[in-house]
Amino acid sequence: MKELEFSYTLNAYTSVLINTAIMIVLAVVLYRVAKYCLVYLMIVTARKTKTKFDDLLVSNKTAKYAAQLLPLWFIKHSVPVILVRFDYWEGIFATVVRVYIIILVLYIIRTILSALRDYLKSLRRFSDKPIDSYLQVIMITLTTYGVIMIIMLIFNTKPATLLTTFGAISAIILLIFKDTILGFVASIQVSVNDMVRIGDWITMTKFGADGDVIEINLATVKVRNFDNTTTTIPTYSLISDSFQNWRGMLDSPGRRIKRHILIKSHSIRFLEDSDIERLKSIQLIKEYLETRSADINKFNAQRNIDKSVLINGRNLTNFGVFRKYITQYLSHYPGIQKDMILLCRQLQPTPNGIPLEIYCFSADKRFENYEYIMADIFDHIFAAVPYFDLELFEFQQAVEPTNT
Repeated sequence: MKELEFSYTLNAYTSVLINTAIMIVLAVVLYRVAKYCLVYLMIVTARKTKTKFDDLLVSNKTAKYAAQLLPLWFIKHSVPVILVRFDYWEGIFATVVRVYIIILVLYIIRTILSALRDYLKSLRRFSDKPIDSYLQVIMITLTTYGVIMIIMLIFNTKPATLLTTFGAISAIILLIFKDTILGFVASIQVSVNDMVRIGDWITMTKFGADGDVIEINLATVKVRNFDNTTTTIPTYSLISDSFQNWRGMLDSPGRRIKRHILIKSHSIRFLEDSDIERLKSIQLIKEYLETRSADINKFNAQRNIDKSVLINGRNLTNFGVFRKYITQYLSHYPGIQKDMILLCRQLQPTPNGIPLEIYCFSADKRFENYEYIMADIFDHIFAAVPYFDLELFEFQQAVEPTNT
């Protein structure tokens, strides 16, 4: 009897091993055939259609994962037949196969979403939208659902019991996924309010970010700085902290130039007739000086102003004429946007002199050309100062005498 029992057991296990080996070989053959057919079909379809979406499905290896569904279906239906005499192992293998199918389906969905992401980013109207954030939310939701299903399969738990358990540990879940939840809310607000787009130039001093946004996802925003370093900013920081977005400047007709020079106050004086005649040789202000001088002389003559003292009546100053000259120079400069604000104004006096600010807009907004235009303008202004008998302020540190 023992010999018969041993022989029966040995035959049963031998049969299971042989059938399992045959099942594995057939599953591999089915996988290779399905993979070849799917890849071939997708490649042929991609060549015949104009859309790039099917090309992206091929590049994201969707067929590789989808081809595994056929052998898994075969294994799922073969296991009960092979393990018909082993109920315990049949239940375990059936559970393993179902869990793997859930994981495989999640991988297939992820490849499809990745292809969808790449496709949407290739479209102009979606190229600057935070597509990654939305797809990550979808994947998190599906993954959570998949994990719940796996837990239900492994522990044979009912949905109501599982949801009750999750409700009890919801505080822990919220703590674990705090950044994810904050990032999700921030991504929605950033997108709805159009605060940041991919390609925007932003400056966020708190994180040392000053460059172009290259990626927006659920948790972080990646910024490629102008020194080619990369700064990672938490997405929720965009709605909780202050940052500067230069998109408005790039979309506007010009880029602002706002810089001042300091003029020594003691160099500012009234102009005498000889000074005015000398300055008339400067073409940009010749007409202004002639017209302005005639108006001032007429005003003083009508009121019998005593001009033996220069301060009496109305007068021109070298500082005022210099401001007019700079305004005329900027209005004739080819790199300045003439349709926007253009002025040269005097600011509040300081202990270091009187600030003279140039406020205008460069027509070229590119960084290199903008800097060249601004430098060229101020090169000319610095060189023009002495022609008006003015002096620039320069800080000079007192040198203590040395004992000899």
